[in-house]
This record gives sequence, structure tokens and C-alpha cells, in this order.
Amino acid sequence: APTAAPWRPVGPHGPPAVRMGLLKDYDPAGFVFYTNYESRKGQHLLGHTKAALLFHWKSLRRQIRLEGPVSQTTPEEADAYFATRARGSQIGAWASKQSETLDSRATFEQRIADVEHRYQDLPVPRPPFWSGLRVVPDAFEFWYGAKFRLHERQRYELREGVWSKRMLYP
Repeated sequence: APTAAPWRPVGPHGPPAVRMGLLKDYDPAGFVFYTNYESRKGQHLLGHTKAALLFHWKSLRRQIRLEGPVSQTTPEEADAYFATRARGSQIGAWASKQSETLDSRATFEQRIADVEHRYQDLPVPRPPFWSGLRVVPDAFEFWYGAKFRLHERQRYELREGVWSKRMLYP
């Protein structure tokens, strides 16, 4: 399965902000992924009203890009997904101060050990700073790779409840 990369045209100080993410759910309500809201990625996404996702299948010479409003999932959705994660991933969500400077691997390993001790013989609850985000597409762009970079691009946009389609130059 492909991965999705949430991105912004610009970060809060002007430069582009791009990172890899894992799509965890999709349905008529949108495309869902999870992150630490205190991380750089989380702060960028919470600080903007729109996001874009890119799905790329190099071997098939295909990609789909979608754009739309981004919003937080419900706590119930986040709790349900968090409960399906491997225990090590649950502990890691608590132990990692994602995007902050880390002085040594030993510091991180000690934080992991501390969290493991705290939740020894107990279920690991979802951290309050870790949750999901949902992108509801209002635009899709389909890219089909072709010889000599003579690709095909189709763009669909939702405006006032109506989808339109147009072809784009490669």
C-alpha cells in the first residue's frame, strides 16, 4: 500500500513543510492519519485549515494528490485506533518528544523504560497530545506517467457542491 505525505505550501515562517505520514483510514468522511500534536508536523497541521496528501505508485507510474480542509478526529476515534497499535508503539507515543532536540539515544531509551515501568501490567492509554487528523478532499489530481514526460493529469474540484473536471498540461 502507498504512504501519504501531508504537506503545506509554506510553514509558519515561509519555507515549505513536507513530511511522510501513514494513511490509517479512509471513508466517505475523509482520509485519516495520526500524529503527535506537539510535533512540528502536528503544529503545522493544527495551524492551518487545509492540507494535501500525495499517494505515489512509482512502479505503476501513477499518483493521486488530494487537497481539502483538515480537522481533528474525535477522541473516540483516536482512542479506538490507539488501542490497535502494538504496545511498543503505544509506549513510544508517550516516550518521544517528537521533533524536539534529543541529547542522546540513552535519554530516549530511559524515557521508554520509564513509560514501560509506569504502565507495567496496565493498558497504555492514548496520550492527550496524540490524536488523528482528517482531510476531506475538495480537489483530486490524478497523474499518469508517460514516455518522454508527456504525462496526463486530470484535476477534479468541488465548488458549491458540484465536481468539475479539467485536464492539465504535464
